[in-house]
Amino acid sequence: MKIYKPTTPSRRGMTGIDFSQLTKKRPEKSLVLALRRSNGRSKATGRITTRHKGGGVKKLYRIVEFAQTKMDMPAKVIALEYDPNRTAFIALIEYHDKVRQYVIAPQDLKVGDETIFSLKAELKPGNRMMLKSIPVGTNVYNIELEPGRGGIAVRSAGSSAQVLAHETVFTNLKMPSGEVRKVKSECFATVGMVSNQENRYYTIGKAGKSRLKGRRPHVRGSAMNPVDHPHGGGEGRQPIGLKYPKTPWGKHALGVKTRYRKKWTNKYIIQRRKKK
Repeated sequence: MKIYKPTTPSRRGMTGIDFSQLTKKRPEKSLVLALRRSNGRSKATGRITTRHKGGGVKKLYRIVEFAQTKMDMPAKVIALEYDPNRTAFIALIEYHDKVRQYVIAPQDLKVGDETIFSLKAELKPGNRMMLKSIPVGTNVYNIELEPGRGGIAVRSAGSSAQVLAHETVFTNLKMPSGEVRKVKSECFATVGMVSNQENRYYTIGKAGKSRLKGRRPHVRGSAMNPVDHPHGGGEGRQPIGLKYPKTPWGKHALGVKTRYRKKWTNKYIIQRRKKK
């Protein structure tokens, strides 16, 4: 983590990510592509459907392999790189047949290390194997929820899930949110914890940095007029005057369960996540 000296008001309290451990190289040309940005607008009508999006620095999308299709073939880490599309760092790996892929880099992975995708492998960060082959108490990330679909859970910086128990067909995992859920033992997961653990302490520091990320200003509802927001109105600075916060369209904004009550995956959840 980089701590800046307070040379300007915006620098006071600003922190940055330490990129010294990353490889100084351009992204792999065959593994990047340009994506058309919507800037919060609907493709059909061109109208703004998601507020506070727009602008931002142009960036290329890195094609990250979440499934790692080459079974039982060791791969060497040839670079650790920054990815502007995610909070975690990514690793460029090369197989013996010279095929290269981007994968999410685990904590403590170094250039020159070897990783492997196998049904059962050595228990070290970066190796990917079936959940039933991973001992209880091990931290895992990039977890499949359906066999063969590729990792879709626990991929953000510094996150990891913990293997709690193995049953006949399922493995019990404690997710980063505190939720305990069943996942099929045939699903694959990567051993370790996602890199860039210090991202949680990252402080943007100034509005201009937010604009470079494509985030436009967010105006408080209490600063608006009553016609524009349920929180608006009143002389001077006022509280919202309601029992609970609302969205601009009058729906509950905080403390509301958004998960569909009859969702078919409810049967896999053993313990709900912690309430904040």
